[in-house]
Amino acid sequence: MDFIVDNLSVNENGNLTFAGVDTVSLTEKYKTPLYLMDEDKIRNKCRTYKKALEENFKSSQVLYASKASSFKRIYEIMAEEDMLVDVVSGGELYVALKAGFKAENIYFHGNNKTIDEIEYAVKEGIGCFIVDNLYELENVDAAAKKAGIKQRILLRITPGIDPHTYEAVATGKVDCKFGSAIETGQAMEIVETALSCKNIDLAGYHCHIGSQVFDAQPFVDCAKVMIKFSSDVRDKTGYSPRVLNLGGGFGIRYVESDEELDIRSCIAELAVAVKAECASCGLEEPEILMEPGRSIVGDCGITLYTVGSIKEITGYKKYVAIDGGMSDNPRYALYSSPYTCIVANRANCKADYLCTIAGKCCESGDLIQEDTCIQTPQSGDILAVLSTGAYNYSMASNYNKIPRPPIVMISGGRDYVAVKRETYEDLIANEL
Repeated sequence: MDFIVDNLSVNENGNLTFAGVDTVSLTEKYKTPLYLMDEDKIRNKCRTYKKALEENFKSSQVLYASKASSFKRIYEIMAEEDMLVDVVSGGELYVALKAGFKAENIYFHGNNKTIDEIEYAVKEGIGCFIVDNLYELENVDAAAKKAGIKQRILLRITPGIDPHTYEAVATGKVDCKFGSAIETGQAMEIVETALSCKNIDLAGYHCHIGSQVFDAQPFVDCAKVMIKFSSDVRDKTGYSPRVLNLGGGFGIRYVESDEELDIRSCIAELAVAVKAECASCGLEEPEILMEPGRSIVGDCGITLYTVGSIKEITGYKKYVAIDGGMSDNPRYALYSSPYTCIVANRANCKADYLCTIAGKCCESGDLIQEDTCIQTPQSGDILAVLSTGAYNYSMASNYNKIPRPPIVMISGGRDYVAVKRETYEDLIANEL
């Protein structure tokens, strides 16, 4: 049987296996809902990115975009794999530091960092701020002055590239809440301002075009725009960037129709364009950074649920209800995100039961997938939702006072808890 991800299989009992382990046996041990993550596959993804960049650029670094999934163990893994990370809040920074991740290897993103967050990051010795706007630039400059340091930054520049991805996750267009647009002249303005700041070390530029991109061309187009912009800045100010961060955004497979993506060939194609454009503009090739998040962890995770009620509305549709939902995976409610669902204890059976997978939250929009085919289910079956390693745990909530599931990591056939299941007591821990 073929699956969209290569770490899935079916064993002699007809059960779905993940990273070589029987998923049904894991639910007996840990209950449901349950997040599973394949640690070995995560490590291999990190190594693939690092090797691809090292082979194609004179100097490069890979940052894990930890908003995809932020918890202590993931930062420990990234440190062990010699990765840098980026964070987007004081909370993510705190978790990374508590995991022992070195502050100098952390990049701080976000379009509206608070003064408290900026001062906290400066105090901890943050490696680099990705500065989004003039207001933030002023605040970082002030915090650096107060600390008696010169703070390293990259400026987030909006290149005006449409990556043909979901509207909700497209971040490189001119009309976007992130960054300073080249087209409007605001990018040039913020560069000139940064160069005049006495407490700022402008290392270079950052850009990000969006997510779920399945070919190199949008990145090639973006790199060309950014290098041309760098050339224009040099001609006007004399400044050339040491660093160009091209962001993340490569896609993963959620459903059969999603393409297989060869990260190494995409990066090789990107490198050819970067080198050619730098040569054309007479620019020295900068250090190239990339920030994969979803493409590191997304298809390295699955979520397991127990099937509850099964409702067939005559003449309309069939609903299969599970013991989780939008509280542990809000992406379908937010984006109508596609997923592949499998009845894990009937994985060797034909998937010909057309239904809607419904969550247990008190919302009609609490759905995991509509009009999807799964194996004919029964109450008590285990339902697996694939490719949930990114933006599931990190976006989970306690809506309806539902405790969040645990994260169980699998490595070398061994399973262990990285994040404990929340209890009812946890729900009121901060209530007086």
